[in-house]
Amino acid sequence: MKHLLTGLLMFCIAGPCLAAEQATWVEIDNTIYGARPDKRGAIGGGNGYANIIVKGDYSVKDLDGLLDALSKAKAGQVVFIPVDTVIDLTARIYIEEIVLDVPEGVTLAGDRGHDGSKGALLTSNSLKTPVMICANGPDVRITGLRIQGPNPKRYLQHHRRSFGESGEGHKYYYKLPTSNGITTKYSRLEVDNCEISGFSHAGVYLMTAEGHHIHHNYIHHCQYQGLGYGICHNTASSLIEYNLFNWNRHSIAGTGRPGNSYVARHNVELGVSLSHCFDMHGGRDRKDGTDIAGTSIEIYNNTFRAQQTPVVIRGVPEDKCDVYHNWFLRHSAFGQAVRSSGKTKVFSNAYTDKPKVAK
Repeated sequence: MKHLLTGLLMFCIAGPCLAAEQATWVEIDNTIYGARPDKRGAIGGGNGYANIIVKGDYSVKDLDGLLDALSKAKAGQVVFIPVDTVIDLTARIYIEEIVLDVPEGVTLAGDRGHDGSKGALLTSNSLKTPVMICANGPDVRITGLRIQGPNPKRYLQHHRRSFGESGEGHKYYYKLPTSNGITTKYSRLEVDNCEISGFSHAGVYLMTAEGHHIHHNYIHHCQYQGLGYGICHNTASSLIEYNLFNWNRHSIAGTGRPGNSYVARHNVELGVSLSHCFDMHGGRDRKDGTDIAGTSIEIYNNTFRAQQTPVVIRGVPEDKCDVYHNWFLRHSAFGQAVRSSGKTKVFSNAYTDKPKVAK
């Protein structure tokens, strides 16, 4: 077995730009294992990303201007928020329950990564932030922004009080409000080059529809115990690639209902996860009398640095689940790295930080 090449990742984390070198892929016997950046730029986006927007049909610097522009924008137009702009939605979400509704075909953009820009910041400190941004039609793009939710915490004690022997269960648990960053019921949502953090339900919640593309983002601190998803699917299908994940409960999750499918490739788990990293629920979670865990799942060329189990499929997919060409740095065998039931194939992955391939 011949090790030919190891890839290093350079990326900028939230706040000051911090350089970090970590191996994210390795080439062994002419095959790439783990996450390898593509021509669009670094995994996680930011500096050097190829598809940054730097101006728009509307340029806004405050919440009233943003709401007005979104109400007027038409398909094909861009609503742009300039560098260093901070828009705090807390009061208006708490009092008026506002949502940033992005119309069909409209792009909501910042310039994250352009000349070192961190990207404009949209933030809410209201624990009850049901939805911050809603893609209210097909072909919406959200790009180049920092989208910061109100709850980066785990709330482990609250979960234990809710579901312990003397707890009141879900009724008590949901007295603490939950939050979502970006949601949609429409097809072909694209979320790219964003930093998304601090949402107790999901950073990106794909409720229904097909063709979603979530790529080159840094998604972290979505880790509320019992929920806490970087990207969550209900009955949606998506392509998830070139993202950095850290400090989530599950970075990718799905309800497992029929039609729920995803392809996850060239993503990096940086090292901290409250529970397993990539997930698909089964029928026992939904209590619907089935063992269905989604329709189709492909998990390949991802890099997992977390100690927790990287992949858990909690039932049987209708079609398939294939797990291959991943690099599991903290696990020495597929039985440790993947838990699953029927119709899941685990093959040709690399294990440990001195990788050996299990065919």
